[in-house]
Amino acid sequence: MNADLVLLKKGGAHKTFSLRSAVTILGRRHDCDLRIPLPSVSRRHCEIQQNGEALKIRDLDSTCGTFVNDKRVNGDSPVKAGDYIRIGPLIFVCQIDGKPEKIVPPKKAATAKQKKPAPKPAKSAPSGGLDDSFADLDASDSAIDLDALDSDLEDLEKP
Repeated sequence: MNADLVLLKKGGAHKTFSLRSAVTILGRRHDCDLRIPLPSVSRRHCEIQQNGEALKIRDLDSTCGTFVNDKRVNGDSPVKAGDYIRIGPLIFVCQIDGKPEKIVPPKKAATAKQKKPAPKPAKSAPSGGLDDSFADLDASDSAIDLDALDSDLEDLEKP
């Protein structure tokens, strides 16, 4: 099985990261297999396990959580081709053996953008923000300019 995480970036661009090991650790620390140098990503955020023909993801008690298709990961969660994985402000598409062939932003996000309601007045207490609906977040909505992070993203994979 050849498994990849495809990072969705602004303007429809994407970057592919191969999952070469049986266990891939994602996080902010320098010793992670896939390093994501963002403050909203925990030092050891999550792990992806490959076992034969199956992929599983497990949150490693991250502060912000790990999400698959808008559902927070608790324990081991299966991951299939085409699933969307959110880690901090980044969204990845899981690609297994070249499937899906076409990488597109989540449909829910596109629908939500078209039917976006008028902005709500600010609340006195800050909203959690981190657990907001997956439908409201895609790479182009990110507060982080992913294009400006390209130099860091080039170094995400260990040599």
